[in-house]
Amino acid sequence: MRTELRLQRDYLGGEKIETIYYGGGTPSLLNGGELKSLLEDVHSLFQVSGTAEVTLEANPDDLTAVKLRELRDSGVNRLSIGIQSFQDSVLAFLNRAHNSTSAFECVDASRNVGFNNISIDLIYAIPGQTEREWIENIRHAVALNPEHISAYNLTIEPQTVFGNWNKKGRLSPMPDDHAAHQLELLIEVLGDAGYQQYEVSNFAKPGFESRHNSSYWQRRKYLGIGPSAHSYNGKSRQFNIRNNHLYVKSLKEGNLPFEHEVLTRDDQVNEYLLTTLRTRWGADLEVMIHDYHYDLLEEQKDYINTLVSKELAVIEGHSLKLTPKGKMMADRISSDLFLIS
Repeated sequence: MRTELRLQRDYLGGEKIETIYYGGGTPSLLNGGELKSLLEDVHSLFQVSGTAEVTLEANPDDLTAVKLRELRDSGVNRLSIGIQSFQDSVLAFLNRAHNSTSAFECVDASRNVGFNNISIDLIYAIPGQTEREWIENIRHAVALNPEHISAYNLTIEPQTVFGNWNKKGRLSPMPDDHAAHQLELLIEVLGDAGYQQYEVSNFAKPGFESRHNSSYWQRRKYLGIGPSAHSYNGKSRQFNIRNNHLYVKSLKEGNLPFEHEVLTRDDQVNEYLLTTLRTRWGADLEVMIHDYHYDLLEEQKDYINTLVSKELAVIEGHSLKLTPKGKMMADRISSDLFLIS
């Protein structure tokens, strides 16, 4: 990965780096020295803001007091903790290594060593989970007072354990209307607790929106390092190979192991719609005209009027924004607006 950083030093065109994110897999398995060496390379090869947000994804069972001090001393200033649930039965179902006790304790331990920007992940739409159990999970999360909460709908993919269970009748996904109701409950309880839903799956206290995730939704360039990492420079994407052995072999030979995709104008319009309509800022209609020469209001007049009449969307200033009701259907609405080449 350090070799790849050196080979990719020109990818961002000299732009200042505002966020650094250790994610994917389990980066908390790296020790403090390894994390620090990567961060030092980033600082030596790129221009990094003095106020950069440096996030690390971690599992609760990894976050001992010693580990947390290592992370803090290595330059990490934001934690994203994969708690997922505060119910031991659900954690066992999800095959998580931690239990509810360590879920609570790791946040307290993080505070004790000085972390003041903490995000926790939750999963909803767990088969068999009741409304009462889900509300209890949300209240446990609020009681920990994290600055940020992400909540994701459990998806059951075909080639997974859950997919096989579903095929054999051992598992039934939660009906869509029940899952949508759990999201509505989440929005209500977190809203009452002072969290703002700034993206469909993300909630933050004022000023604590994830700067890193927001950069994706705001079309900023980013460089991904490591197997299967993605990069984007505004005009094209790169996808590193997923195979660890081939990734290492390629870099030892001095080659960058990625596939390259040039984005057409239609691709860029579609990606812009897919990302921005999920956020509270919505799609900027003037940006679409200026950057893509595409007048969304004119080209999709009838469909947008239907969205507005059904209270799924509003037009505020020069932005098209989805209402809370519309955000429940964000991906469907975006795909309906897509340009088909």
